[in-house]
Amino acid sequence: MEVIVNETYEEMGKTAARVVAKTLNAKPNAVLGLATGSTPLSLYQELVRMHKDEGLDFSQVTTFNLDEYVGLKIDHPQSYHYFMNENLFQHINVPAANIHIPSGTTDNYEAFCNWYERRIVECGGIDLQVLGIGSDGHIAFNEPSSSLGSRTRIKTLAKPTIEDNARFFDSAEEVPIYAITMGVGTILEARKILLLANKESKAPAITAAIEGPVTSLCTASALQLHPDTMFILDRAAASGLSMLDYYEWIQSKMPDAP
Repeated sequence: MEVIVNETYEEMGKTAARVVAKTLNAKPNAVLGLATGSTPLSLYQELVRMHKDEGLDFSQVTTFNLDEYVGLKIDHPQSYHYFMNENLFQHINVPAANIHIPSGTTDNYEAFCNWYERRIVECGGIDLQVLGIGSDGHIAFNEPSSSLGSRTRIKTLAKPTIEDNARFFDSAEEVPIYAITMGVGTILEARKILLLANKESKAPAITAAIEGPVTSLCTASALQLHPDTMFILDRAAASGLSMLDYYEWIQSKMPDAP
């Protein structure tokens, strides 16, 4: 596990974008797992800039998003289809046929979830998975008590998640109660994982994920079991880490490491 602390939210996005770009330069047809929400916006903004200014190429890339609200059509302003198109896809050259986002309006959710899992495998597995983290430590929509071996499925959202996401809707009552989400087990199969977090409100969840016990009550803690996970944080999100000095010491010595 690697922990990288940035001074600002903007620097956090640039750090993450360099990791994504390194992946694409090494493997132009990489499979990316993508997240939504306010946290990865600085990452997506930097990727768009790198595409336009530096020629970062997405023409062979395949993407899989983590989740989607059940019941929202793809053109709903709060759907994750809409979010991804507005903030990333329409600004880069990723082929539409290579974009995969869970369907919130399918007629058969069980069949769709099984297809989504198969499709990830058919595309060779996810090379780099981007994650955010909820205030209660959840990743994707894997709420506390979710199985750490779970696969893509329907989840009932917890009240804190609904309250956190209410800021994107006119009221908490409008937030969907259900979501379709990749499972923790699915996420852990990615070859490399980037978890981004900013703001002091995420500090307790980050501390639990990195330094707490591995437990289904904080599904992000399962990342401790992954062989190549990088936490990219701003200083506020890292403020609760007891080993912060050591993580920063590691980073300062990284260029000279054998």
